Amino acid sequence: MDAGHVFSEAAARYEEHKDFTGLVCWQDARKLKLFFYEKIIPFLPGEEKFNLVQQIRRCCISTTANITEGYGRYHYQEGIQFYRIARGSVYELKDHLISCLDLNYIDPQLYKQGLQLIEKSKISLNGFINYVKNRKEDFKKQH
Repeated sequence: MDAGHVFSEAAARYEEHKDFTGLVCWQDARKLKLFFYEKIIPFLPGEEKFNLVQQIRRCCISTTANITEGYGRYHYQEGIQFYRIARGSVYELKDHLISCLDLNYIDPQLYKQGLQLIEKSKISLNGFINYVKNRKEDFKKQH
């Protein structure tokens, strides 16, 4: 088999449009991130700029970035670890949302909207983690 044949075979299997952006859990985390960036952060008081605002930003970015990094890993277990870190960031965002409500930075309706996005993100991320765990087990059985 010549090098040209190997290259064309590899290129035929590569699907440019298939990447982490197709994952429902990443899409949900992205919506959650945009919610916080557009509906929460701009309305927090200035004294929270270096505290709550920074914490929220880190969590938002961490969530989508860890799903992305996990997707790019070669081994299932590595990916699962990154997805679990992303899940932890989603839980942390829930705590920050509760803090925003408790400190009267947001109204109950905005809290409810954020909570719905958080729950949707948790559900899709947990589902994806379980899917990858099952793939890992199937792979182990085959080899």
